[in-house]
Amino acid sequence: MTNEITIALPTEDRVRAYEFYRTALNLASVGEPAEDGVPEPLQFRLDTGTTLMFVPTGGFGWVLGGRDSAPAGSHEVLLSLTLGSAEEVRAAAERMLDAGGEIVLEPTEQPWGFSAVTTDPDGHAWQLIAAQG
Repeated sequence: MTNEITIALPTEDRVRAYEFYRTALNLASVGEPAEDGVPEPLQFRLDTGTTLMFVPTGGFGWVLGGRDSAPAGSHEVLLSLTLGSAEEVRAAAERMLDAGGEIVLEPTEQPWGFSAVTTDPDGHAWQLIAAQG
């Protein structure tokens, strides 16, 4: 049996999320464009078994059965992206900043490797990692 995992995140602006993830992380979207030019649902294939999906904020609350989602500035999830080198971490953090994200933790040498923490325009946190080889 093959299991697929979808990571769903709320977004205030589908078009902004679409442009950010295409520009900052070079992700390819899945599906045909809707009237706004963005696939519906907005999804990016991360690997053969994992998809990143963005749900408009109002619809995200509906999916949660009326439960509150995390308020802006708080995080229930830290997404991590492993890269090949400190240079790749720095470059990815810079692309995310240039595309409208924020750098929360500057690219820094760690005892175990190299990392930075950034956010997308909706405030979702990403840890960029290059482990020591």
